[in-house]
Amino acid sequence: MKTVKYMDEEVVIKKAIEALIKELGPIEAIRFISMPKKKRIESVKRHKEWQKLLDKAKFFDEVFA
Repeated sequence: MKTVKYMDEEVVIKKAIEALIKELGPIEAIRFISMPKKKRIESVKRHKEWQKLLDKAKFFDEVFA
């Protein structure tokens, strides 16, 4: 079995930023890096929201057909 060797984190970050700049240009690369991440909804709240939109008859037909 081969041993997997990972690159150092700093090398990975440097190469990723270089690739972004090469493909997107410096302005768009910075814009991409600084985009805020969407907050995840807490799982129970997300499930309750899903249930509100659910057509139960259609769902049961699809699951138990």
